[in-house]
Amino acid sequence: MTYVVKPPAKTETLPDHTQLPESDGTFVKNFQEHPQSILLTESVKNLLQKRHPDGQYCIGQDCGIYWRLTDPPERGAEAPDWFYVPNVPPMLDGQIRRSYVMWQELVPPLIVLEFASGDGSEERDKTPLSRSDEPGAKKPGKFWIYEQVIRPAFYGIYEVKLASIELYCLVGGEYQLVPRNDRGHYPVAPLGVELGIWQGQYQNMELPWLRWWDEQGNLLLMGEERADRLAAQLKALGIEPEA
Repeated sequence: MTYVVKPPAKTETLPDHTQLPESDGTFVKNFQEHPQSILLTESVKNLLQKRHPDGQYCIGQDCGIYWRLTDPPERGAEAPDWFYVPNVPPMLDGQIRRSYVMWQELVPPLIVLEFASGDGSEERDKTPLSRSDEPGAKKPGKFWIYEQVIRPAFYGIYEVKLASIELYCLVGGEYQLVPRNDRGHYPVAPLGVELGIWQGQYQNMELPWLRWWDEQGNLLLMGEERADRLAAQLKALGIEPEA
């Protein structure tokens, strides 16, 4: 059964992003997660600016997506490590978003990424929504929530310890695994990118990192990487960048 978030009859009776908690009191599990999110955002920023010259898109990094009303409110939200929503304003009424509220926005993310610091079982949990909302009722699994309610077109699970990726695409209301291409990357065709693993140093840590490539297999660079490449090209021409 597919669950769809429908617009309420009277939207003024439901809370918006300013009235819902922006944190559930938990903290980032390790030192890699925050830099990983920044790396994904910074490297895809130029591409998104070209795709959205009007600036109408938003990126969430460990931000809540509210999909139903519960008590407490946080129980009705998921907080992906990284997600991108096209064709929505980056701010609402001049305010920075505190969360992404499905009954207010009605536009699902194009892609949601979870960084699994454990064995990935939490991110693959397909437990459906219980018919009882009584205290102690098991919360539905992340996979079920993304597939059946929030419904991003792509859902990615990055197992940090194994440096492996599972990418799912929503087809006919169900997630199907996206196969790797010849470069070992996972295409995200609507965005014109590929997702893969890059081994290298970022923020003083030599690790396998989740990164973007374009459809020709070129790594999408961050600003500092583009500057370093330009400096190397100038030196190859006998020009000192400092000059």
